[in-house]
Formats: sequence, C-alpha cells, structure tokens
Amino acid sequence: MVTSRALPRVQLFASHLTRQQPTFSTTSYKMDKDQSRGESTTGISEWKTRPPYRIHEKNDDFDVKYEANCHCGKVKYQLSRREPLDSKLCHCTTCQTQHAAPFQWAAIFHKTDINFTHGHHSLEWYDPTEKSIEHKLPCKVRCSYCHSPIMDEGRNMILLFPSLVHLKTDEDKAYFKPRCHMFYGQRVMDIPDGLPKWSGLSGESELIEDSPPEMVREGEREEGGGEEEEVGGGGAG
Repeated sequence: MVTSRALPRVQLFASHLTRQQPTFSTTSYKMDKDQSRGESTTGISEWKTRPPYRIHEKNDDFDVKYEANCHCGKVKYQLSRREPLDSKLCHCTTCQTQHAAPFQWAAIFHKTDINFTHGHHSLEWYDPTEKSIEHKLPCKVRCSYCHSPIMDEGRNMILLFPSLVHLKTDEDKAYFKPRCHMFYGQRVMDIPDGLPKWSGLSGESELIEDSPPEMVREGEREEGGGEEEEVGGGGAG
C-alpha cells in the first residue's frame, strides 16, 4: 500500500471539511419554526440570505441545468453546474448509519450552484459530530417531512445526492459517475470496480485494494522523489 496525491478535483472534498468559515446562528432557525406555527411574522432568518439557501432572483445569472426533489416533493431545487466538481462513494461509518446503506454517493458542488425553488423552509439539519439539530458545519440536511437526505453542507462546498437529481440523458449520468471511493477501509462490502480506493480521505490516505495501477506507480515515484529531494536539500545546507 502506498500514499499518493489525489487529482485536484478529488482533493476538493477533503479541503472543504478543513477550512474554517463562520457557522450560522441557530437562533434564526428556531425563529423560523415559530413562524411556521404562526407565533412570529417579522424578520428574515440569517441562513436564508446565504448560499446554499439564498433564493436566486429571476434576474440573477442562474442557468438551470438540472432539477431535483426529495421523495415527498416538498423540497425542490435547481442546479446551474452541468458537471459536478467531483463525485465519490464514501464508506465511512457515519454515512453508513445516516443513510442506512453500505455507502453514500455524493456529488460536490459550490454553494452558489444550487437554487431552492420550493420548501427550503422545510429543511432540517443534523450535526453528526455533536449529535445535535443545530446548524453547525459540517452538517446533514434533510426534508423535515419525508426526511429524505438532501445534501451534506460543508464549510465551503455542498455534497448533493445524485439519486435526487433528474438525470435525463446518458451524458448527464456520465457527468455524475463516481470517480473514487473514500474511507474504503471502513467498508462493509467489496466493490471491485477499478476506481481509486482511499483508506480514508482522498489524497490523504493509502490507496488500497484494486486501485488503478498507474496511480499506485505514480504514488511510488512521488514518494521516492520526495525522499531524494529531502536528502539532497539537507546535504546542500
């Protein structure tokens, strides 16, 4: 097993979880719940004014490429990006339990790539780290009625679930095709598909199982080159 640097698009997932950005206040979320019961009709919640929840106006430059919805249809959204920044299969135990499935299939988008057309007031959050319903990043986002998973919201990116997106052509489906496995070391089933398989985070862990041989060889070359560079630098000093 060797370590290797991932392709730039694969590194996006790891970076969006680690960069620090301000979290949202949960006070505004509770205010919305009161509004839905008719207890308050004033003010606008802070989270609704920021991506990915900000509603795009008609005069915004938002070119709709896809439409999507939850199981009950109360939450609907559009996407303006044709090809995801990345698409991956995550085998971490949190994704397994949160989705009640062997792994999670997620496509990475910028927060500004999404536009909720219906029901963004019907969303609920879950922070798997603290096991709370506060809007604390990174967090899980679901429909509060049918509880369909809508996305994972990170600090810089969102991870959408392609099974909710209306992919009408083979070309569209190809754009969302998974490009790697993450946390494959925690898998509950083997998937010998020849895709890169990282034991943990992509680009920050070992390539294992049937990862592409060319990626393994590249990792070996980079690992060897790095050692030679370090030795040479020390001698020159």
